[in-house]
Amino acid sequence: MIPANTTQLVVVISDNWDATGGQLYQFARVAGQPWQITGQTSQVDLGRNGTAWGLGLHPVQSGPQKQEGDGKAPAGLFRLSAAFGALPALATQMPYQQMSRFDYCIDVPTSPLYNQTLDIRQYRPEWTAGSSEPMRRDLIQKPDAVYKQGLFIDHNFSSGEARQTGAGSCIFMHLKSPDGRKTAGCTALAPEHLTALLQWLSPQAEPLYLLLPASEYQRLQQDWLLPALPGLR
Repeated sequence: MIPANTTQLVVVISDNWDATGGQLYQFARVAGQPWQITGQTSQVDLGRNGTAWGLGLHPVQSGPQKQEGDGKAPAGLFRLSAAFGALPALATQMPYQQMSRFDYCIDVPTSPLYNQTLDIRQYRPEWTAGSSEPMRRDLIQKPDAVYKQGLFIDHNFSSGEARQTGAGSCIFMHLKSPDGRKTAGCTALAPEHLTALLQWLSPQAEPLYLLLPASEYQRLQQDWLLPALPGLR
């Protein structure tokens, strides 16, 4: 399941499909060697309605399936492709895109640009109309700073292209909301933990993100050759 050239793995485990939070672990390995836990573990916020199977690098699974607007974080195995944020630069080796007030992630299933993050000035207005995901949330009417820094989780993508209409869009790692709100499907970290993760990740390590409820991790651990987790048997 995990390619041999992937040497960094971010794992989040939730208690069950309905849980709105989870525990994050970082693993590293030398190619061909066992995974070793590294860095800090941290508590993360997940979807306000729990989790459901997403579309990623894993085979299609039975059980709840991620849909647009369901408030669930996508479970499964996904690429971490790049970082984004409001600042001109971040302390990270990952490819980085500074966002402007014109950058949106298109969450409208009927748009040909569905699940793509782009500058809306470059496209026909009817293709971007109705998107509710401005990437500069600090500049909207009721601002917050949760997108000040973040990572793209490549859910519902194939070879860099949006894949399935209505299967869920705009999935990121980003900062936790100060008011404790859970997410619409993203993974939210405390500022110090997200900063450390951004500094640790390397594109040369082909990093991946794995989110599973504990029971699914146990079911798939042997077949997918997943690392042992503290306290999970």
